[in-house]
Amino acid sequence: MATSIGKLSKSFLVKILVGIIILPFVFWGMGDVFRGGNQNVIATIDSKKISTQEFVKYVNRLRLNDDQIKNLPNTDLIEKILAEFIGRKVMDLEIKESGVTVNDNSLRNILKNDELFLKDNKFSRTKYEKFLLESGLTAPSFEQNIVKQESKRQFLDFLAGGIIIPEELVVNAFNKENQIKTIKYIDLNLFYLNKKPSKEKINEIYEKNKSLFMKELKSLRYAKITPRAVTGRDEYDDEFFKQLDILENNILDGQAFDDASNENNLEIINIRKIDNKKKDENNKEVSNLPDKLFEKIFDIKKVNLPEIIKIDSDYFLSEIISIENLSKPINDPEVLKMINAQVNFQNKIKGNSSIVKDISMGGFDRKKMEKFALENNLELKDYKISNLKQNDVFSEGIIKRIFLTKDGKVDLITNSTLTKNFLVLVVKTQKKQLDKNSKIFERYEAKARLDLINQIYATYDQNLNVKYNVELNKRTIDRVKNSF
Repeated sequence: MATSIGKLSKSFLVKILVGIIILPFVFWGMGDVFRGGNQNVIATIDSKKISTQEFVKYVNRLRLNDDQIKNLPNTDLIEKILAEFIGRKVMDLEIKESGVTVNDNSLRNILKNDELFLKDNKFSRTKYEKFLLESGLTAPSFEQNIVKQESKRQFLDFLAGGIIIPEELVVNAFNKENQIKTIKYIDLNLFYLNKKPSKEKINEIYEKNKSLFMKELKSLRYAKITPRAVTGRDEYDDEFFKQLDILENNILDGQAFDDASNENNLEIINIRKIDNKKKDENNKEVSNLPDKLFEKIFDIKKVNLPEIIKIDSDYFLSEIISIENLSKPINDPEVLKMINAQVNFQNKIKGNSSIVKDISMGGFDRKKMEKFALENNLELKDYKISNLKQNDVFSEGIIKRIFLTKDGKVDLITNSTLTKNFLVLVVKTQKKQLDKNSKIFERYEAKARLDLINQIYATYDQNLNVKYNVELNKRTIDRVKNSF
């Protein structure tokens, strides 16, 4: 369903639906009582029980990747998913209590006006059914989801109804994104790149993290399942697929790879000790293994359990023969790259923390900034920013941070991954003019409204924490974690 909604978001209707704010209910303050009890109940909201089966179905629809599933017992991912799931349930209860409903006529109008299903400006039943077919959805399930999303939209509109946005808030929203800033800045990445780790530091990190520097080598084999091999003909006809079903059932019943290959006249290709980059133990790339097939086979976790894999229109019998883990040497380029990246990240955290401390204590002004650049052989650059999209140096997110910095102030501005780190001094700010009768004014009025609504929703969310008593069954949560 998530994939389908993603496809639909190209249309105006679903851009609105997907963009609706769903309250991030914080349940750990709502009667957070962990208890034992019925193993078929994972949580209760007041007296309403949430069954384990219902929650597991929800988790399965999220399609967690292999690493997420493997680490479920050691993380709080299930708890986070459960909190989000309970949030949806609470939202449904609030919508029901408010009396908001979406009838058949409303649903029909929503679908008929969705540009995704229009042809020559008219609703096309063919386009609608084609969408359902390509998305793997049934009409009832898709339409039920639309009803839920529209109900949420109407409910949230109900909460925010009648809001009049003061002009001052519109101007503030505009000014946050529309300025001309004259600045001086230092690119701190150059500063951190110059801090190379010593050999002693490299050895220390390598010895402490040997388990991270491992290479997994898998020996595998596969055989292409062709009509000629299993039926004696070249056509992918009913007989071929009948034999393919028999082969697949035999595999599921425990038939060995060799027996299955012999019975179906399959030509086996063996490949010894290959890593996840399709290179053998001598670091040479294996050529007789198509990329798509390699990715599928290498992803198999268990040894000596054959599987049938479909790649495009071809079928393959495949098996992992053995798995071997080898330590990479300290002089391996990938090991050195990882160690250097780790040291660089540590240096950024330490260096940035020191700079932020100096700034907070008022000890980092223009003169200190100039001295810092001189002592570390860094360039103090002049720059003028005229709009958010001027990203030849700074990303949009960093420019927004710069726009919040006042004249004469120095600030350390980074992105979330610390791949971008800048020391910025704002020299001068010029505000742009906002025409009250323009479409731009309407756009920023909508942004200001959204900001205000967010504040209302946050207050509403806190009230819900008091209104509903949520109890979680810890034993069942732990059981669910270990059931995937």
